[in-house]
Amino acid sequence: MAINYNGLFKQLKEKNIKLSKMSDDLALSSAIRAKFKKGDYVSLKTLESICKYLGVKLGEVVDFEANSHHSELYSRLKEEMEHKIMGGIYHETQILLTYNSNHIEGSMLSFDQTRYIFETNTIGVDEKESVNVDDIIETQNHFRCIDYMIKTALEPLTETLIKDLHKILKTGTSDATLDWFSVGDYKKRANMVGGQVTVKPSEVSAEMAKLIGLYENKDSYSFEDIVAFHYTFECIHPFQDGNGRVGRLIAFKECLRHGFVPFTIDENLKMFYYRGLKKWNEEKGYLLDTCLTGQDKYKKLLDRFDVLEEKSEERL
Repeated sequence: MAINYNGLFKQLKEKNIKLSKMSDDLALSSAIRAKFKKGDYVSLKTLESICKYLGVKLGEVVDFEANSHHSELYSRLKEEMEHKIMGGIYHETQILLTYNSNHIEGSMLSFDQTRYIFETNTIGVDEKESVNVDDIIETQNHFRCIDYMIKTALEPLTETLIKDLHKILKTGTSDATLDWFSVGDYKKRANMVGGQVTVKPSEVSAEMAKLIGLYENKDSYSFEDIVAFHYTFECIHPFQDGNGRVGRLIAFKECLRHGFVPFTIDENLKMFYYRGLKKWNEEKGYLLDTCLTGQDKYKKLLDRFDVLEEKSEERL
């Protein structure tokens, strides 16, 4: 992957810190300093230590540039988002993903209401209807999550990026008023999913670091690797609430990053999806097949906009 460190040099200049000073403070070798100038890969651990040192986010110091394996879809989504293009693949992806992901988690907003909120930033409600305020807030927040996901699509996964998605999703909701809820941070109270015990709050940080470390140290990635990460993330269930939506956003991001057609889980796939998560250790094919079906559903949208994808997994 081509890497651009212009952001790092910009941050150093703005903060009046010399590269040599930062290198000495962080005990960075001369070989690492040379990599910054040549645009070579530097470990995620090193980049995170630099971000902490400078008080900035990963995307502010390094730009992971698209290369030949990144999809036309990523380029189209990024361009249409940046130029606020309406009626294109970005527009329809926002509505489809937000509606599907919120709906299977219990949102009562209809597909048309979701579209109306995105297109007008208002909500049209019949006088006989009642709408949960949190459903509206989380719909708007999910739109923002998708924007953030697209902006960071080529970046490695980090705990900071994942926590940012949760913070964006849950900010302004009734959950956010609870002191113990920890918007944008790991859970403080034990929780369960589908009757299954999840990782204890005291163990979440270590388990997330382990999961991300193993995933980011791979030499190559398959669609199954992304689904496997999603399964483990949901087993950890790191946040008090919103884990399913954050997990599916991460999976979509990673499909963009590695050139796979993303998948979307709608109401018709909901029970198969939950079964797949529950039965993963017995038969991985259940969840993989469900995600491949979700991939087929998203392909229909790509076909409508003549978006060509290079990599798509074969059905098992």
